Amino acid sequence: MAPKQPPRKQSITVSRGARKRDEDSGTEVGEGTDEWAQSKATVRPPDQLELTDAELKEEFTRILTANNPHAPQNIVRYSFKEGTYKLIGFVNQLAVHYSQGGNLIPKDSDEGRRQHYRDELVAGSQESAKVTVSETELLEEEEGPKEAEAETGSQTDVPAAEAAEKVTEEELITPKQPKERKLTNQFNFSERASQTFNNPLRNRECQMEPPPRINFSATANQWEIYDAYVEELEKQEKTKEKEKTKTPVAKKMGNMAMRKTTSMESQSDDITKVTQAAKIVERMVNQNTYDDIAQDFKYYEDAADEYRDQEGTLLPLWKFQNDKAKRLAVTALCWNPKYKDLFAVGHGSYDFMKQSRGVLLLYSMKNPSFPEYIFSSDSGIMCLDIHVDHPYLVAVGHYDGNVAIYNLKKPHFQPAFRSSAKSGKHTDPVWQVKWQKDDMDNNLNFFSVSSDGRIVSWTLVKCSKSYSSQFLDTYDAHNMAVDAVSWNPYHTKVFMSCSSDWTVKIWDHTIKTPMFIYDLNSAVGDVAWAPYSSTVFAAVTTDGKTHVFDLSINKYEAICNQPVVAKKKNKITHVQFNPIHPIIIVGDDRGHVICLKLSPNLRKMPKEKKGQEVQKGPAVEIAKLDKLLNLVREVKPKI
Repeated sequence: MAPKQPPRKQSITVSRGARKRDEDSGTEVGEGTDEWAQSKATVRPPDQLELTDAELKEEFTRILTANNPHAPQNIVRYSFKEGTYKLIGFVNQLAVHYSQGGNLIPKDSDEGRRQHYRDELVAGSQESAKVTVSETELLEEEEGPKEAEAETGSQTDVPAAEAAEKVTEEELITPKQPKERKLTNQFNFSERASQTFNNPLRNRECQMEPPPRINFSATANQWEIYDAYVEELEKQEKTKEKEKTKTPVAKKMGNMAMRKTTSMESQSDDITKVTQAAKIVERMVNQNTYDDIAQDFKYYEDAADEYRDQEGTLLPLWKFQNDKAKRLAVTALCWNPKYKDLFAVGHGSYDFMKQSRGVLLLYSMKNPSFPEYIFSSDSGIMCLDIHVDHPYLVAVGHYDGNVAIYNLKKPHFQPAFRSSAKSGKHTDPVWQVKWQKDDMDNNLNFFSVSSDGRIVSWTLVKCSKSYSSQFLDTYDAHNMAVDAVSWNPYHTKVFMSCSSDWTVKIWDHTIKTPMFIYDLNSAVGDVAWAPYSSTVFAAVTTDGKTHVFDLSINKYEAICNQPVVAKKKNKITHVQFNPIHPIIIVGDDRGHVICLKLSPNLRKMPKEKKGQEVQKGPAVEIAKLDKLLNLVREVKPKI
């Protein structure tokens, strides 16, 4: 926009003759001719600027905008996203000077047609009335002359042509009705000037729950600082002593190795920082990608359970798979006891003629696309278990009879401990490993069971065979191989077994005969008790189905029988309940792990009664299972 020019004051030119003529209008013609002949003088104000011709010819352009000069420019609003007050950059510039509601009706509308029809009827009635009046006038005019002729008789010679001329004159005098004029379209117009509206800016915001925060504080006194310095000095002295004992060549090689190690450590530190940041970004992307599934996991409840007769369903959520476990079966599943969204998957092969390699994967429900940890082994993994007090320690059993311990805190991918023939490994595949609980000596002990007939207790590098020759009891349970055995988490006397003979049996270890027997019409790969109830358990079969039982609701059949794999050729091998969430994970022989959510009918809890508190706890669950067992229990002497 050009700068404003100071206002120019107009000059006034006044001639003396004109002034004289104004004062004395009666002056004769010819007076004052000398004054008009004189030159005209311009009168300028004393403060007017003197501009050159170029400055006078200069043009100044003024641009008109659609901005409202009276609109406020200092509106401040609170932003919940940034937690502070922010200045609003966009202000509505539209100013309404006049507004009035109209009563125009479109011609093509129904109301417009009705009004037009009424107008036509009124116009037609008026025309018919005018025609009637004109006809009566003509008849009266015709009868008048006839009566005059009859009375006087003096005008008998008047020709009839005169009457005809009068009629024609009346017709000419009577004005003709104009034709109906076509109404113009009142909406068919164009406006060549308009004021545009500035589009409002879009500000997308979201509100979420703040992450949990923990206040950490610590104090350091002089002794702690002193001890830290003493330890550092001792380390430096030890390194100096080692360097003195080396030869010059060895010293040179050691310096080179130390430089290489230092450079590798610095590179590994940088890679670790990038890896951590990339892992966080990957989780954020996956949470956006699988947001619908996450919402179903947290909030979805099958409303159709209210109309089912004590039956439930399983809702598929995430599917976990990895290329490194391709063509390997899921041979073991275990949830982490501390991090409830983390679980371990062991991969191997049940085809004993095609044994190759094994993979240990740890997945998190926060990142279904890629595992958190990957460990490869030369032999297939048959079983695994995670320590309760040290959730970073994972014990696994291999097909070649070895056992190993993986430490998730160590950056390398080799096991922290692995058995060997010298340390007393098994000679057959290891089918189960279990960490020892409540160890008073604070030793990391775990047990392994193999088909070579031995039960071995390991204290990391030592093994004990004292349990191999002591069997408390033997049960004639199944006609084919026993695939899994699981103790009830509430009742210490009750356990469950499944077999390839299509059956699942529930036992009381004080009785040699099973309490309940269920035939599932296919080989049963695995069974698992629910952590929230002593009467709920799940079983998976090789025909791709998952069966969920609740003995307190139905003692004779499952309350859910549902296929959970895409292809009929896929065989489900293992199942596990989550410790706190209402979900289960199942694995098949193609290396896939599927997460399923239990519908409300599959996890029914005792209903609250008015004025009574619902009793919960292990004692209630034990009493509930004892009540069912007493119906079928037959007390027999122990053999």
